[in-house]
Amino acid sequence: MRIAVIADVHGNLLALDAVLRDLQKRGGADLLVNLGDCVSGPLWPAETMTRISSLAAITVRGNHDRIVAFGEPDALGASDRFAYDALSADQRAWLGTLPQTASACPGVLAFHATPTHDETYLIEEIRDSRLMRSGAASIAARLGDVGGTRVALCGHSHQSHVVRLASGIVVLNPGSVGCPAYHDPSAPEHVSEAGSPHARYALLDFDDTDSLPTATLVVVPYDSETAARRAEASGRADWAEALRTGFMGAPARSAG
Repeated sequence: MRIAVIADVHGNLLALDAVLRDLQKRGGADLLVNLGDCVSGPLWPAETMTRISSLAAITVRGNHDRIVAFGEPDALGASDRFAYDALSADQRAWLGTLPQTASACPGVLAFHATPTHDETYLIEEIRDSRLMRSGAASIAARLGDVGGTRVALCGHSHQSHVVRLASGIVVLNPGSVGCPAYHDPSAPEHVSEAGSPHARYALLDFDDTDSLPTATLVVVPYDSETAARRAEASGRADWAEALRTGFMGAPARSAG
């Protein structure tokens, strides 16, 4: 069995389409899992929602999906407000119906950040104003009791990782499809930087036993310059820099 895992598309239709094309070149997958944060950002929210809605994917709700679905419009940040205004009421309602967690298949648990909180980093911690990978014990503590889980799938940080815990659980973050870097101004202020403009996703290949899967972290080039220009046309030079480079520059500027 093969599972394809995507996360944090953030309205980047060009990146999502590149990932889907790459997946088809690799023979496709038996199951597609989407770990949320589908549309927030100054790019193509409505078009991306249409594409995601057409996929036979198991999708969980990210923090930005929740905010776009339930937040008060005048209180939203720039990226969430851009998506809110672009989506129809039905599309926003669909985001609100997404579950916080989902069993992708027996032994595989999917969620956006942690199983119990959609804004808590699972694999990383903030050090020197940057996201850095935590030790296995800290990751296990944040994951909590997920009895029966062999593989835990998370997004949120936009960073690709595969970590095996002492319990034997493998925790995988596929990285972000559509937003390779961001600045979070909330305390403690920090940046996440993938280091290149590529779209990212992951493949999990299971054999017919109860062994752990083979995990492949995939990095896909796409027309990131067109996405950057779209961000600039929407008045978001911060997003444009992140999309072009995978870095936030200095000083950091918000892509949230």
